[in-house]
Amino acid sequence: APHEPISRYDHNLTGEDNGDAHHKRQIMGREVVVAITDGQLHFGTWEQIFYGEFDGRRRKRILVKIIGD
Repeated sequence: APHEPISRYDHNLTGEDNGDAHHKRQIMGREVVVAITDGQLHFGTWEQIFYGEFDGRRRKRILVKIIGD
């Protein structure tokens, strides 16, 4: 979703100009589940975690939830 022109997103009529960021987050997702084996993140051969910031520099909150033994 292109950022310009910002007038193409109805969301931007609220005074915000980040309508494109909402579309990009929907495509990329917002959660990741990773197994931990022997205290290490357990990735497959080609797996990595990427963080994409589409909404400018704002304060962020990261939640880590550990499930299991």
